[in-house]
Amino acid sequence: MADQNPQTPQLKKTLGPLMLWGLGVGYVISGMYFGWNLGLAEGGTLGLAIATFFIIIMYLTFTFSYTELACAIPKAGGAFDYADRALGKQLGFLAGMAQNVEFIFAPPAIAAAIGAYFNIFFPQVDALYIAILAYLLFTGLNIIGVRAAAIFELVITILAVLELLIFAGVCLPHLKVDNLTMNALPNGFQGAFAAIPFAIWFFLAIEGVANVAEEAKNPQRSILIGFGSAIFTLVVLCLLTFVSAVGVDGWESIVYPPGSTAPSDSPLPLALAKIVGDSHILYHLLITVGLFGLVASFHGIILAAGRSTFEFGRVGYIPKSLGKVHSKTLTPANALVINMFIGIVALLTGKTGDIITIACFGALTLYIVSMLAFFALRKKEPDLDRPFKVPFYPFFPACALIIASLALVAMTVYNLKLALIYGVIMLAAYLWFLFTEKKN
Repeated sequence: MADQNPQTPQLKKTLGPLMLWGLGVGYVISGMYFGWNLGLAEGGTLGLAIATFFIIIMYLTFTFSYTELACAIPKAGGAFDYADRALGKQLGFLAGMAQNVEFIFAPPAIAAAIGAYFNIFFPQVDALYIAILAYLLFTGLNIIGVRAAAIFELVITILAVLELLIFAGVCLPHLKVDNLTMNALPNGFQGAFAAIPFAIWFFLAIEGVANVAEEAKNPQRSILIGFGSAIFTLVVLCLLTFVSAVGVDGWESIVYPPGSTAPSDSPLPLALAKIVGDSHILYHLLITVGLFGLVASFHGIILAAGRSTFEFGRVGYIPKSLGKVHSKTLTPANALVINMFIGIVALLTGKTGDIITIACFGALTLYIVSMLAFFALRKKEPDLDRPFKVPFYPFFPACALIIASLALVAMTVYNLKLALIYGVIMLAAYLWFLFTEKKN
């Protein structure tokens, strides 16, 4: 764990509950605009719905449990700090590295979608160039300062939430139940297992709120309010978006653009075009504000990833230069820059679905180790000050642990090649960890 002596680099405390709500929803909201529709190709409407039902239960129970940890130990490392304290350095490193994989691999997938949405307006501009430009701009914004970054995040998140409500309002009057049942299970019930990563994508990175806990003005109160209101908002938006988009013309019409067999990174414009056409003002409004939704998540996860990498550097598990804060802005500038370079390399592969799945492997590993740390801390430190305690203990953390474990097994079975890639990344990092530990 990081020291708290005066020489330890410290982050600036500027965030309140509203800012944390904006960050929590902002981290995740891009999952409503793209990515989840790829799960329809795997499981159809029913398969993805089944996967999403269990994933919602996992996230609700996990979020309440994680809030207890975040309020008790408000540190920038999030899961890393909890596991390091409860389970020791080995599992602490595993949790922290899994968190890094999740937060570093999610942004390139979102950047690809930003390029795809922007390309609808300006087809002459290569989507890849837009994605790389987005990385440069928002990494720079995060270096400038966390308060400026959080205010920006709050504004675009509110706009993105309003746009999803407008989208649902336009689509729901045109909903037909037959469209929800049409070819609802194309690959049988096994399709529900294959759709798990894309159900997770609806909520991926909500736990990033914990990574800015160290920058909250009153972490115990602010995290509880921010975390709780964020997950409630996201569940409502998930259900509205899923039903209204598929209900317009069936799932295939929001996965495959007309005349194409390649999955789309912009499903909501496809659904809206079936109602108002592609020249209506609402269509262009959706694309414009949809970009805000993507930017909100892209920018927010970059922020959380910087804190995660920063904490790893601060304790010396990776080069300590990554654990330094900028002398003027007090932000983890070095960590933000290295994360940007890794993200651009992943972006250049052009495989959005694969990048999403690797990020989900990291997320599920984080959730499993975090819940193990939760139980260990309850036993090891029963007198630890816990301003918030999870309701229905031990059912909630146990439920989150069981569903996350089953989801990880299912994802491994249905994505063996990507599981191996994830395993190689984790093994290489662990060998580096052992080397540096021995050296120290």
